[in-house]
Amino acid sequence: MKRLLCTIATLLLATAAWSTTPLKMGNPKPKAQLPVMETGGQKMPDEWIDKDTGHRIIRLTRRSGNNKSFYFNNNPFVGDEMIFGGSKSKKAAWNWWDNDRKGPWRQMFAIDLNTLKIRQITDERYPVNTEIVCPATHELFFQRADTVFSVNIDNCRRRIVSVLPMRGAINCVNCNGTLLAGKLDDPAEENIARKHPGKTSFDAIYAAKLKRTLFILDTKTGVMDTIFSDRAWLNHLQFSPTDPSLLMFCHEGPWQDVDRIWTINVRDHQAPKLIHKRTMYREIAGHEWFGASGRYIYFDLQKPRSVKFYVGKVDVRTGAEQDTELPRSAWSVHYNTSWDERFLVGDGGSPTSVAHSPEDQWIDKFTYDGDHFKVERLVNMKHHNYYKLEPNVHVSPDDRWVIFRANFEGHTDVYAVEL
Repeated sequence: MKRLLCTIATLLLATAAWSTTPLKMGNPKPKAQLPVMETGGQKMPDEWIDKDTGHRIIRLTRRSGNNKSFYFNNNPFVGDEMIFGGSKSKKAAWNWWDNDRKGPWRQMFAIDLNTLKIRQITDERYPVNTEIVCPATHELFFQRADTVFSVNIDNCRRRIVSVLPMRGAINCVNCNGTLLAGKLDDPAEENIARKHPGKTSFDAIYAAKLKRTLFILDTKTGVMDTIFSDRAWLNHLQFSPTDPSLLMFCHEGPWQDVDRIWTINVRDHQAPKLIHKRTMYREIAGHEWFGASGRYIYFDLQKPRSVKFYVGKVDVRTGAEQDTELPRSAWSVHYNTSWDERFLVGDGGSPTSVAHSPEDQWIDKFTYDGDHFKVERLVNMKHHNYYKLEPNVHVSPDDRWVIFRANFEGHTDVYAVEL
């Protein structure tokens, strides 16, 4: 009963994010007053109409330097604000993993999606790299070496959550802000990465079958507990947006060689549950995410790889699966769902991505139509460099805008296209 009440409470919190009041997005100008332009390849105004799609696009991050929105499966929205990472120097390189010699350039910011006013959340003497935000408690979590910190998004006050007793990294927070989840990696992985630089390290780490362990961390007491270990590359951790005990993770590696998507109840320590079982040679499923209701897990599905393209959808409670087809020309590296889960959006891909399509450099909207999707083009991304940056789309909490990051002006900024 206690768990049921907790689940109901967090469901109400998630439902509250489906705003019925349209966000103002800085009070955009009437469309008749906006220039109709090719998107990218030049300095763009703060608002314009994409000449190829007819959709309005606005720049959200109107500040100097590089500004980067979250990875597609990490929720950046807290109330009417969106959290993002930004540089403190206009000339700062986008190398957040670099050492401190270039200074503490990457910090976390919040943008009000009504006024577009930006305020700084963290101001550390070292780069802050995090995408772990809890809308229910208005907290942002980040890690420096072995120390885990929490920052209150409203007043920017920082506290120490825990000093980890062993080498590990936090990855996500649950829906009511009571638990962080992370993984412990074998130190031998660093040696493999050094011996196999670049993309070759991916296959080498997978082949090594090093031991990985998942852990949870109580955000109030700082107590750490290990919950599952396997000689597999455990990765891509995500808590359910409505069930504080349900954690999704993946078996990383070449997608055609792994049954990738799993869930585990972090409280009862039972064996993980496989979400999608491959059924044919070179079938792949990946880039999984929870829908806002917490009832469904979605993922990129190809049967087989690079031939037929779907988005899979599995009911967490029953295991029932629905696969919806889309054309090669509309395949995306990442997809995401609207808050009411009635439509999807995608960020496109480069011609050398898995679809090998010269036609999918678009931000797209996908609407269910029986066993396939209707596709609507939103933004022409031909001037965006997919090799350096993935757009990673999000739908705004009012389901009226698609937010994405892009480098089509020569630097990284965050934009929104109107639906």
